[in-house]
Amino acid sequence: MKSYSIQEINEVLKGTIVGSINPTITAPEQLDEASATEITFIGHRKYEKNWATSKACAAVVNEDISIEPGDNRIFIKVKNADLAMSQVLELFAPPSPVFHVEIHPTAVIDASATIGKGSKIGANVYVGPKTTIGENTILYPNVTVLDECSIGNNTVIWSGTVVRERCHIGHHCIIHPNATIGADGFGFRPDPEKGLVKIPQIGNVVIGNGVEIGANSCVDRGKFSSTVLGDGCKIDNLVQIGHNSKLGRFCIMAGNSGLAGSVTLGTGVIIGGSASIKDHTTLGDGAIVGAGSGVVSNVEAGKTVLGYPAVDARDALKQWAILKRLVEDSKK
Repeated sequence: MKSYSIQEINEVLKGTIVGSINPTITAPEQLDEASATEITFIGHRKYEKNWATSKACAAVVNEDISIEPGDNRIFIKVKNADLAMSQVLELFAPPSPVFHVEIHPTAVIDASATIGKGSKIGANVYVGPKTTIGENTILYPNVTVLDECSIGNNTVIWSGTVVRERCHIGHHCIIHPNATIGADGFGFRPDPEKGLVKIPQIGNVVIGNGVEIGANSCVDRGKFSSTVLGDGCKIDNLVQIGHNSKLGRFCIMAGNSGLAGSVTLGTGVIIGGSASIKDHTTLGDGAIVGAGSGVVSNVEAGKTVLGYPAVDARDALKQWAILKRLVEDSKK
């Protein structure tokens, strides 16, 4: 089990220590669950009241905290406790699953595929013809990467993921279990004789660097050219990204949200959980879509929308307040 002194933790955080004790920290834990040997976090003043009942001996806190650590307890003050939390969690993170050999003997790798130096290929992985895997990349057991794909350096693809033919994934990406990259887009047209006729999806998916895609999420290939995810996008579990959608850099999509086909997101767009975006709509840089909303038209840069159909968040809240009063009045 890993353990660190407060000084060792602060060497990483580069904060200010408040308090004189120097406990041995055995683990990080949330404020209400921490034990006497664990360190916790206070990232907002509204959680200050919980410090008095917490059993934690230490906390990483924002610089503007208004309370003192108290007797036999200690604070590390930092500019952003939430960001510091990620550094502490990294210190205590357990090791990744072990590879006893770099390429498992049950992996099937086409003779024309290229595997970069230091990459690890798990049991029952399939790597198709003319596919390129970069350096220090990890494919965990039961990953499938089909023909003419490319995967960059230092990327991790977890078990059960399927990367279909001609798709490209950048450097330093993480693809979580059972994600599907490059399935056919949902394209059908009615025909009086044949019923629904499938429209061939001949494009691909292009994923930038530093992208993370959650478990059981799907990114459909383009009908014509590419479905694109820009650098730094973070996609939660159970997210659907439709064919020919284009995501700018650093977009966030929370769980169960979805884009229909040919949606365009600017840089830094945030889409809340279970929100849905109509096809051929554009969301400008920094736009925010509230959870459960349905976007049916373009959203201006920097605007926050809410509701179904989604409107300016302030207008939506006013509508709900009026509706609530009407319901309450009808009961009188």
